[in-house]
Amino acid sequence: MSKNSNTSCSVNGSCECDLPVSIINLRNPQQIILYLAGVLLFIAGIVFSPGGYLEFSLFALSYLIFGGGVLLRAVRNIAKGRVFDENFLMAIATLGAFAIGEYPEGVAVMVFYQIGELLQDSAVGRSRRSIEQLMDIRPDYANLKEGEQTRKVSPEQVAVGSFIIIRPGEKVPLDGFIVEGSSALDLSALTGESLPREVETGDEVLSGSVNKTGLLSVRVTREYMDSTVSRILSLVENASSRKARTEQFITRFAAYYTPVVVIAALFLAFIPPLVIPGQEFQVWTYRALVFLVISCPCALVISIPLGFFGGIGGASRKGILVKGGNYLEALSHVETVIFDKTGTLTHGKFSVNKIEPSGGYSTGELLKLGAAAAYHSNHPVSVSVLQAYDEQIDEKSLKNYEEIPGRGVKVSYEGKKILMGNGKMLSENGVEALNDSDHKTRVHIALDGRYAGSIVVADQIREDAESAIRQLRDLGVKKIVLLSGDKKNVADEVGRRLKLDQVYAELLPDQKVGIIEELERQSTTGKKLVFVGDGINDAPSLARAEIGVAMGGVASDAAIEAADVVLMTGQPSKLAEAIRVAMKTRTIVIQNIALALGVKGIVMSLGLFGLASMWGAVFADVGVALLAVLNAMRAMK
Repeated sequence: MSKNSNTSCSVNGSCECDLPVSIINLRNPQQIILYLAGVLLFIAGIVFSPGGYLEFSLFALSYLIFGGGVLLRAVRNIAKGRVFDENFLMAIATLGAFAIGEYPEGVAVMVFYQIGELLQDSAVGRSRRSIEQLMDIRPDYANLKEGEQTRKVSPEQVAVGSFIIIRPGEKVPLDGFIVEGSSALDLSALTGESLPREVETGDEVLSGSVNKTGLLSVRVTREYMDSTVSRILSLVENASSRKARTEQFITRFAAYYTPVVVIAALFLAFIPPLVIPGQEFQVWTYRALVFLVISCPCALVISIPLGFFGGIGGASRKGILVKGGNYLEALSHVETVIFDKTGTLTHGKFSVNKIEPSGGYSTGELLKLGAAAAYHSNHPVSVSVLQAYDEQIDEKSLKNYEEIPGRGVKVSYEGKKILMGNGKMLSENGVEALNDSDHKTRVHIALDGRYAGSIVVADQIREDAESAIRQLRDLGVKKIVLLSGDKKNVADEVGRRLKLDQVYAELLPDQKVGIIEELERQSTTGKKLVFVGDGINDAPSLARAEIGVAMGGVASDAAIEAADVVLMTGQPSKLAEAIRVAMKTRTIVIQNIALALGVKGIVMSLGLFGLASMWGAVFADVGVALLAVLNAMRAMK
């Protein structure tokens, strides 16, 4: 049930349902006194039963105290063309009870209705507060550095390129890079991970995280409206606008269900006394009123959206942002998962995998030569070689540096000529390169025209990739596919190690979309396909797939914008977590549907045969609504 016209269903097919807001305000002393007076009048009418106008007056005054607002809203909604809502049902049922002389039951319906609403509002409010606390990551201010001074300003006022100071205990207000200082950042609000992340000069910091220890000076790289925290808040706030199919069905169901039960109640009140000899209008009118009270569909139209709302909040707690209830529901029906390779199943960064010296050189000597050659290069392979070397390179000893596109680099180091590059480069310089037949990504090194060995670099598979694949199969995913723009042998190796079903390599973005469309045509009716990616080139695939999932920790802005789900930690295993949350949410929603329809059906049937009183009807209606809401809140856990 809901209050203040929060639920209104009309015969034209429209049905509006928000979460309830009770008219009982326990913080208002005057209102508390008024409702206590209503209770005393109600008790006096039952205990003393004075009869006549006095008894009627006691119950009527109590009724107006508790039900006056319901009557007023019913009239207002009728004036707006919204006739068949819960206020109308309650008004007709209780006024009918007064018309046939059942004063106590007419008042009792309103009393317990209000108590039920109060309890339900408390449960819903608790759910809302939990989600609000969960998403309490909006920064209040930024310490803008201006020369030697700092001043507190709104994060919206800070421009890209500005410098801000973040003190221990403060929220990071804007995205940027650390220019001075080191600290530990609490990213639990963004990623769901409790372990702080150590950061230092040169590392990126994300808004919404909390600085735990050291003082940081940060250069801002994004305006507040484009920052991580702003995007997260926008995603969560707008998620409820995309209704799941179950929500849409219940909305349409309620739009037809409510007028049908009103018409059925009318038939129940008048047809049996007219066609069955000896039947009294008062008896059947009472049964019709019981039928109306229990028929209110609000346990469905409130608890189901709340279930998806709670599921989205529960997913957020785990670092998974779902952009709508429709996507959360779709995740519970996944049959095929397609992964991009680079940056998704792999880190997207080269690292030295193996050092293979030749000609008498040691691994340390070969790595030093490679690091010297790579010192001035920005090529990913060169960067990985330099990062693998722990010692310092004497920059003054580097002379005549030359980088040859598509080949490699030349440099003189300590008076000796170093060549580092692919086999073609060494061959062009009269050096025969060895071990180049296995198609691995390797760089060859020669010193003074003599082959010194090779260094194998590779994009490392993410630590939890194998676990992610295993969990997905345990959850019933039938087909797991890899799409990559990388060389076939590299993609095949990743597919082999992770035991994937199919691997497609050397693809352009439009070719990835074509494969997604083909796999969708092959999927079982009602089952969904998920594409997981991270880069700008994945945006078309993320937008085209039934469910697009972006690896938020490493994803480009374009990928996050195109995706339906964002995994904030950049861990593939979070996809399995998202599917588990979706499955649990769907189970809770189905339980609520079965509970509401089942209990209402039983009590309605009992009412038809005179075996349920209006007291039982109101207890059943309020109780079902409250149980459904409490059950829906489990989706947050």
